[in-house]
Amino acid sequence: MNICSGFTDPAMFRRVKGVIFDCDGVILDSRDANRMYYSIIRERMGLLPITGEEEDYVHAHSVMESLARVIPRERLDEANELRKHFDYREILPYLYLYDGLTPFLETLQENGVLMAVNTNRTDTMEMVLDIFELRRFFAPVITAAKVSHPKPNPEGVHKILAQWNLRGQDVAYLGDSFLDEQTARAARVPFWAFKNPALIAELHVPNFELLRRCWLGGDR
Repeated sequence: MNICSGFTDPAMFRRVKGVIFDCDGVILDSRDANRMYYSIIRERMGLLPITGEEEDYVHAHSVMESLARVIPRERLDEANELRKHFDYREILPYLYLYDGLTPFLETLQENGVLMAVNTNRTDTMEMVLDIFELRRFFAPVITAAKVSHPKPNPEGVHKILAQWNLRGQDVAYLGDSFLDEQTARAARVPFWAFKNPALIAELHVPNFELLRRCWLGGDR
């Protein structure tokens, strides 16, 4: 396992012209908020909160896929109506940026490295960027609403590469789930695993502060 450390080959960072970020589990520590969101919808329908297995699923998948997983098929229309009128201020206190993220983004920006988001969020990504003042870092921002096929389909990554006019080998995909690993593999982009040693990755990243130090140590 290649863990980001002082022994990491600096050439790994020198080749990177762009970094593609997943959102939930990489930019945002949102597991508590995701659990509350779907549990609130279920509870308003008279159902029990989601299970641990369902929590793992909704953490990585789009809202429509997640609702289909946690809501009985015959009640999906009802759940969608609740979703349309959901007040996201209820769960904002449970959304957190990962420590060290902003300094790392600033380091990439200072060194001319492109940054994008490829997420299975559907209609809340713009709100997240505004709340945490991150919009200045990312372009493009690809959500499940902007592609025909969400992750693990590589369509989103291909859109980013086309806009950047870069090859897959020139970028890194930073994700935290098996879905991200599959996406990077399908797009033929080097995968960096964030806080998940169970994934198969070119590089394992324990936290952003360590990644930033590794990057700076790579003459960036």
